[in-house]
Amino acid sequence: MLSTSQSAIDFEQAKKIIPGGVNSPVRAFKSVGGTPRFIAKAHGAYIEDVDGNRYIDYVGSWGPMILGHSHPDVLKGIQDTAQSGVSFGAPCELEIALAQQVIAMVPSIEVIRFVNSGTEATMSALRLARGFTGRDKFIKFEGGYHGHADGFLVKAGSGASTFGEPDSAGVPNDYAKLTLTAPFNDLDAVKRLFAENPGEIACIIVEPVPGNTGVMLLNENGFLQALRDLCDAEGALLIFDEVMCGFRVAAGGAQARFGITPDLTCLGKIIGGGLPVGAYGGREDIMRKISPDGPVYQAGTLSGNPLAMRAGLETLKHLQNPAIYADLETKSKRLFEGLLAGCQEAGVAASGNRVGSMFTIFFTQLDQVTCCSDVSNHCDLAFFGKFFNAMLEEGIYLAPSQYEAAFVSAAHSDADIDATLEAAKRALATLTA
Repeated sequence: MLSTSQSAIDFEQAKKIIPGGVNSPVRAFKSVGGTPRFIAKAHGAYIEDVDGNRYIDYVGSWGPMILGHSHPDVLKGIQDTAQSGVSFGAPCELEIALAQQVIAMVPSIEVIRFVNSGTEATMSALRLARGFTGRDKFIKFEGGYHGHADGFLVKAGSGASTFGEPDSAGVPNDYAKLTLTAPFNDLDAVKRLFAENPGEIACIIVEPVPGNTGVMLLNENGFLQALRDLCDAEGALLIFDEVMCGFRVAAGGAQARFGITPDLTCLGKIIGGGLPVGAYGGREDIMRKISPDGPVYQAGTLSGNPLAMRAGLETLKHLQNPAIYADLETKSKRLFEGLLAGCQEAGVAASGNRVGSMFTIFFTQLDQVTCCSDVSNHCDLAFFGKFFNAMLEEGIYLAPSQYEAAFVSAAHSDADIDATLEAAKRALATLTA
């Protein structure tokens, strides 16, 4: 057994002064049990906790560390920039440089605004869509996580066309009623929502590669293109939330991978190289509605922070090399298929979904998991918790929830993949003994 005494001490201390002992709920290990690891340092494909345990990391700070932790170019960029100041609260040239780089890599973005988090990006994009269209309601998909703004913390009622009900205390019912929810991949449900709310829907917001239900694949029915066509026909905007999958599944994001053009795109994670960041951008005629050019207000003291801008620039420079994505695809495929093969050999029912370097293994009898309800109704969440902890003991750090994605980075070596597959075989053998 790994020693976790210092992590346990830290967790008890943290719980006295921080809700749940953590600053983001899933970190508390509530769904998997055990002691959350307090991380002391990270480099490349590895993280190390305060007890000195070293893990091969497939969380990657929940996606941003596509180059691996503490990449030398990113670190040097941050250090050099910090010598000139860490925050100005005024324009700086690094904002222009990163904006130009993002626009060059994501063709649907003509004008961009930087913010401080993915939540700020989605919240601002939704307000902009409402301001542009003059409509109040919007459509999201069950299990789709778009940050913790009030309107997004809503789940569906008993049917896909019912009004939303708050999924969190503190969200007013009347506000939540503006949120319409449909199952992911269910085009008929989306059509019904438009039919039942004519001229009232401002936008659809969707993760083109859902990651907070576990990774989901698109049905082979042109779902995203159908959403694009519906929005055009109904005078609504299409918003892609690519905070997680942007620059992760392709250099131009999921929209480049799938060939679909949204009206607005939300970004985060990778574009800050691991520092707090967010952005939203899109068609110029829409983006010019934002203050001070237009009437839709949004502001932020630390938006365009020079350290985040420089870290993002250094990261995106590397991601212009197609070889990185080819290598990520190869390594991710081998790891993903190897884990599924290991489950089959161990007699453990499992299936999985992968898009690029994002993947999830689901412990289920289903041949394929296609939506959030499949996870909650048909996956063995208790077994996942046991597998997670067994892998942790083996020195493999996975996301502590069945509802999350795993991320492969450019820093993961073939030896790391081999070690992970061998660890999984041992963990599964122990759990099925």
